[in-house]
Amino acid sequence: MRANLFSTPLDTTLTLFALGLAYVVLAPAIQWLIVDAHWRGTMPADCPDKGAACWPFIRARWDQFIFGLYPQAERWRILLGAGIGIIAALPLFMPRFRYKGWLMCLLFILYAGIGKILFVGGVFGLAYVDTGNWGGFFLTIVTAVFVLATALPLAVMLTLGRESSLPLLRLCCSAWLEFWRSVPALVVLFVAIIMFPLFMPPGLEVDKLLRALLALTILMSCYLSEALRGALQAIPPGQYEAADSLGMNYWQKTFLVILPQAIPTALPQITSNFIGLFKETTVLLIIGLYDLLGMVQSAASDPVWLSPGVSATGYLFAALFYWVFCFGLSRYSAVLERRASRFRGKAI
Repeated sequence: MRANLFSTPLDTTLTLFALGLAYVVLAPAIQWLIVDAHWRGTMPADCPDKGAACWPFIRARWDQFIFGLYPQAERWRILLGAGIGIIAALPLFMPRFRYKGWLMCLLFILYAGIGKILFVGGVFGLAYVDTGNWGGFFLTIVTAVFVLATALPLAVMLTLGRESSLPLLRLCCSAWLEFWRSVPALVVLFVAIIMFPLFMPPGLEVDKLLRALLALTILMSCYLSEALRGALQAIPPGQYEAADSLGMNYWQKTFLVILPQAIPTALPQITSNFIGLFKETTVLLIIGLYDLLGMVQSAASDPVWLSPGVSATGYLFAALFYWVFCFGLSRYSAVLERRASRFRGKAI
């Protein structure tokens, strides 16, 4: 401590200033968050001090924060679908599992159908649940998983098209990317929700949530495509020449040599974009879809619970929820980066 914090008069001054600043900031926060906070109960009367943290509010509205307005009697379908997805995806996190690519393709095709049957219903005796009732953390996860699963393959195709030797294909992909990267996300959502139905034939209507998911997929695919394009440019020309010398055709060279090196290189930027997407699902509130933050805001506006302490507690809960999942994603990305670096080291 003496060497790092108090080695010189300037270091000592900065250390004491930092400690004083931390005390000024953290002491009131701990007082509000823990000491004066209300912990027991589930009713508004259990929070008599309107200026302190009100954790009974979180306990009382927990189901709403997780499931939104999904009918309570049907929430077992969400839990079943989540359980199936987690169990089916577990082999993807096993380093020695050899068929990850096939499993990902199988999950992409089958789980989408299983999720639609379970979550929407209307078949096999399951009650129909309109997507307008979806919300909370459930809607956040559905949005993030759907957009990532569809945007990444689309980004790969756009990147390959932009790097293609065919002038027309390269021009079309470049124009597509530059256009959508220049348009704000809110504008794209409003076009998908408000203007898109005007161009559809009479009687044909696309679900509002699906339109929003497709709009976010278009935007995210463009962002990921730029990350992949930068990774392709970082690959040494010798890799292309080595693949050509082995007699590989274009598709063999791309999927066996180039992309396996480009994707790990672009992984930090891909993770950053995905974390941004996970947080930006809150823009769905603009078009009337309530994700986790939207449900917190709606619940805090209830006149029964209305108070500064309740609102602050709800927003803090949402912030912690998002931080836990985003931090977990960043740590898992770091693990994948270390594995990729060890692989590249062995290859060299």
